[in-house]
Amino acid sequence: MDDISTGLLFSLLILLLVISGYFSGSETGMMALNRYKLRHLANQGHRGAKRVEKLLSRPDRLIGLILIGNNLVNILASAIATILGMRLYGDMGVAIATGALTLVVLVFAEVTPKTLAALYPERVSYASSVVLQLLMKLLYPLVWFVNGITNGFLILLGLRVDNANNGKLSSEELRTVVNEAGGLIPRRHQDMLLSILDLENVTVEDLMVPRSEIAAINVNDDWKSIVRQLSHSAHGRIVLFRDNIDEVVGMLRVREAYRLMMDKNDFSKENLLRAADEVYFIPEGTPLNIQLLKFQRNKERIGLIVDEYGDIQGLITLEDILEEIVGEFTTSISPTLAEEITPQPDGSLMIEGSANIRDLNKSLNWGLPTDGPRTLNGLILEHLEDIPDSQISIEVSGYQMEIIEVSGNMIKQVRVLPNQLKKTG
Repeated sequence: MDDISTGLLFSLLILLLVISGYFSGSETGMMALNRYKLRHLANQGHRGAKRVEKLLSRPDRLIGLILIGNNLVNILASAIATILGMRLYGDMGVAIATGALTLVVLVFAEVTPKTLAALYPERVSYASSVVLQLLMKLLYPLVWFVNGITNGFLILLGLRVDNANNGKLSSEELRTVVNEAGGLIPRRHQDMLLSILDLENVTVEDLMVPRSEIAAINVNDDWKSIVRQLSHSAHGRIVLFRDNIDEVVGMLRVREAYRLMMDKNDFSKENLLRAADEVYFIPEGTPLNIQLLKFQRNKERIGLIVDEYGDIQGLITLEDILEEIVGEFTTSISPTLAEEITPQPDGSLMIEGSANIRDLNKSLNWGLPTDGPRTLNGLILEHLEDIPDSQISIEVSGYQMEIIEVSGNMIKQVRVLPNQLKKTG
């Protein structure tokens, strides 16, 4: 080194600092890349993305290569800085060179290139991948040797590189990705995607038409009563049963009944039962995502939900599940949530007791518990453990409510006070 001029040593030191900055920036840029965007570009044939994806397929080797190069360059730069310090300042030059080089490396070879790489990871990674790919081929034996030692230590710690996270996202992580998409995905599409992810957390009981509200006809009724119920039916299908709804005998398409009505000779109880379809039963507790696939597989559109004893609990249709994903259809016969909530002049809300708790939480951004009763009426009854009189004010799960109307052992109307609305809004 004594034969090398001071000017040349300064030039070598600057070159080494530039190379050190390259390695530092490359490492940050590679690690900061959006892997899913990278995979998309690689599938589209982007050359830079293909190179980077190949390097990232073994991150242990990539990091090993970058750190080998970075450490070799920094050690050599430290040696040159020490020589320059001693030439210029004698024995004190070692300390001066150490302090000065630390500051220069920190600013120009670490913080600055890493900040730029974090801001522009694609540009940095695609460009640096050309050199890194070449260095990987040239230094592969050394990289393989260093990684072998490193992986050996990891095995002693009970870890293996090939068992590392493969980059797959959980449903919660996917939900976060959708929420963070912002303007890249329209809000309505985001809501639909989130609803699909939520299907596995919702069961058929959460959406079913309760047993007491199922449109059904007792075939043991007199014929005139049956004809009158068919003529005034607002539903496309009607459940047929004998005396008790648990004794279901079929599911009748109303349009098929109308067809029989056109021919009075064929219009009889026997032909009505013969025209009814076989009932499709659904076990309670079935998640919506599973039931949606079962509807598709079995070519069904409607089913009766039964408990472990075989008793009818409710009814659910394919349209109910689709509405959970895309929102309510205008053709829905059952009351919508908007029809069950009436804003009052004082800012409070008048809500039907039959309103679904999940729908209230979703629409009003509330936090009512959903692990128990499914309706507001059921939630209040569970809280009171009794059937109340009207005009009673209570607090349920932090929400101030006033029971307005009670009829037929059910709470018909509840008013939620405005102070609570402001608190949760």
